[in-house]
Amino acid sequence: MATNMGTFDRGLRVIVGVFLLSLVVVGPRTLWGLVGLVPIGTALVGWCPLYALFGLTTCPSKTAS
Repeated sequence: MATNMGTFDRGLRVIVGVFLLSLVVVGPRTLWGLVGLVPIGTALVGWCPLYALFGLTTCPSKTAS
């Protein structure tokens, strides 16, 4: 499983994931905020299954081919 996400993409996913997770504790307090685990997980691994499915990459080393 090769990395298909760049640094900016990974950082943005962590920010969005933390925001979504905060909805579990603050705000509407629903479990829908647990959806934030998905972008955090993909950012930590560095691989996005949807990117792989569509053949996309934001990793700079992969785009210079």
